[in-house]
Amino acid sequence: MITAIISDWYKSSNKMERIWLLAKIEFKLRYYENKLGLFWALLKPVMDIGIYYVVFQIIMKQDVPAFASYLFIGLILFNFFIESTSGTIQLLNTKKYLYEYSNMNKIEIYISTILSSVIGFSFNFIMFLIFYFFLEPTSLGPSIFNLWMPVIFVNLFILSLAASLILSNIYVIAKDINQVWQVVSTFLFFLSPIFYKLVSFREALPNFDYANPLAGIIINARNVMMYNSQPDMELLLFDFMYAIFLLFIGLILLNKLGSKAAEKL
Repeated sequence: MITAIISDWYKSSNKMERIWLLAKIEFKLRYYENKLGLFWALLKPVMDIGIYYVVFQIIMKQDVPAFASYLFIGLILFNFFIESTSGTIQLLNTKKYLYEYSNMNKIEIYISTILSSVIGFSFNFIMFLIFYFFLEPTSLGPSIFNLWMPVIFVNLFILSLAASLILSNIYVIAKDINQVWQVVSTFLFFLSPIFYKLVSFREALPNFDYANPLAGIIINARNVMMYNSQPDMELLLFDFMYAIFLLFIGLILLNKLGSKAAEKL
C-alpha cells in the first residue's frame, strides 16, 4: 500500500540527517573523479548559454530582451530536471545495498539523490542572480515577486521525484527505458520555451504549456525572477496537480515493482 510506504518513511528515525548526509556524499562523488570538479557544473550552463545565444539570438534573431538571462534560468531549470531523472533511472540497482543492508527507506534514497542535484542547482541559481541583477543591462532588479521562486522550485522538485520514481521502477521490468527517456528528454527540450520567444511558442503550440509541465515552470520562473510579476496562478496550480498526480503514479509503481527490485535486478 502507498500509505504503508509513506508511513514507514515517516516513522523512521533520523531520516533528515540520513537524507542530507547521503545527498552530500552523492554530490561529492559526482565530481570526485573530474579534474574540473564542481567548476564543470558551473561552467556547463555558461557554455550552453553561449552556444544557444549565438544560434537563436544572433543567427535566428529571436529578439528576446535580456536573452542571456532568459536562456540562463530556462537552462538551469531544465538541466536540473534531466539530471535528477536521468541520474535515478538505475537507482534501484545501483543503490540496492542501501535498501537491502541498511534501514534506509527507498523514498529516502530517491529524495537524497535528487537533493544532491539541488546542491548543484543552488550554485547555478546564485550565478543567475549575480548575472541578472548585476550584469544584465536591462535587469528590472530584485522584487517581492522573487519570493515565489521557492514555491516554483518545490513544484519542479516534486515533478522530478515523480518522474524518477516512474522511470526507475519501469527500469525493473524494461531496461531500455533509459534509451526511451533520452529521446523523450530531447523532445521536452525542444518543446519547452527555453530559447523560443514565449509569444512565438504559444502561437505555434497553443496551450502546450499545459501539456508540458516543464514549460509552465520555466514560464512562471521568468515571470517572478525577470519580469517582476506574479506567476500565472492557473498554470502554477495545474503544474502542481500534474506533479502530484505523477507522484501518486510513481508511488504505486514503487509499491508494485520496487518491492521486487532486489530480486529482479
